[in-house]
Amino acid sequence: MNFSELNISRPLLNALEDLEYDYPTPIQEKSFPLISSGKDMIGVAQTGTGKTFAYLLPILKHLKYSDQRQPRVLIIVPTRELVKQVVEEAESLTKYMTVRIKGVYGGTNINTQKQLIYDGVDILVATPGRLVDLAMTKILRLKSIKQFVIDEMDEMLNLGFRTQIVNILDLLPEKRQNILFSATTNDDIEAISRDFFIEPQKIEIVRSGTPLEKINQLAYSTPNYYTKVNLLNHLLDTNKTITKGLIFVGSKKLADRLFEEIKELYPNQVGVIHSNKAQNLRFKTLDLFQAGTYRILIATEIIARGMDIREVSHVINFDLPNNAANYIHRIGRTGRAEAKGIAISFINDVEKQYQEEIEILMNKSITMHELPEAVEVSTKFTDEELPSYQQKNYLPNSKLNNESGGAYHAKDSKNSKVNLGGSYRREIKVKYKKPQRRSGKKK
Repeated sequence: MNFSELNISRPLLNALEDLEYDYPTPIQEKSFPLISSGKDMIGVAQTGTGKTFAYLLPILKHLKYSDQRQPRVLIIVPTRELVKQVVEEAESLTKYMTVRIKGVYGGTNINTQKQLIYDGVDILVATPGRLVDLAMTKILRLKSIKQFVIDEMDEMLNLGFRTQIVNILDLLPEKRQNILFSATTNDDIEAISRDFFIEPQKIEIVRSGTPLEKINQLAYSTPNYYTKVNLLNHLLDTNKTITKGLIFVGSKKLADRLFEEIKELYPNQVGVIHSNKAQNLRFKTLDLFQAGTYRILIATEIIARGMDIREVSHVINFDLPNNAANYIHRIGRTGRAEAKGIAISFINDVEKQYQEEIEILMNKSITMHELPEAVEVSTKFTDEELPSYQQKNYLPNSKLNNESGGAYHAKDSKNSKVNLGGSYRREIKVKYKKPQRRSGKKK
């Protein structure tokens, strides 16, 4: 089936032709008639399968021109980068249409975004926190929303947005269409859909957690951080097929550390991105990687979900994630569309447990390779890799030995205190055989 067989409007078909998209993906093909019918829907599909177009195409087909200020379509996503991406994709589809599309997210001036809303918007793409902030100012009113889309729902919950999502659902009009997309499903997603959706229809393209078969997965056993750095440098020096490598690390601190380790070896070829970086720098870094200016991008989990980064040749897990589902999302950055991809993981002793959980989820083993002989195995460990001891537990508990001749000595009998209720009460008790008040009156 091609897009014209989906009964898509001519302006959208023209935009798709400009984008050189001829055939819908399975999630797009199955979602289009269901969303077009106005029914609530839950779509479960792997990352990289075209979920964004799956909801944008049917929404845009039925969106009529309007000059009202308040939005009629609301799309919430977990990160600022995804806001920017969804806005760009919607704009590419509305090249031959008159549709006002705006994106709002935290970390920028809220007054500027209030003005965007005041100027008028048809489709609003937002992160949950900033959306709630704008709604509280009364500049943004959600009573005109006809279609509500939650994209990357599982990641929303992982980032702790459940409360904001429930608050947003309470602000929306009762009569609306709910559309939810996620790479995986869980009890929280089922509960929210049960409480707020009306008989939602579920489309699941692949079993949750199944990796894309066109991604070649391999791994190396690496004892520590510095051995991982040596291996990474070896691969970058010897493997020229790594033309666009996305390197995932476990923390913002580690991302900056690794960047400092390799930036001199590969000048003007390496970028780093995480949530502590300024928003403009994050966007610029991502654009340089998209354009191929940067050969390597070091990143935290922030871009593991939803981001459509084209032509990533390799995903390198410098650290394995402790959540098996996150591994699936990471490697899904490569092997997109019809391309093949390669995912390489560096695994230390602690991470072998994570490897087992990932392989159970995938029902597939990751191929282990021997370290190349040219890679030096370091004996140096970082502070984080060394065992840590709490001071109070560092030394074993022991009772003092009275016979040791140490500083311990027994108290004199006159200094040994026993609480007998106070001197006055003791004297009175001896004299009268029972306590008595200071007034002299007997009890």
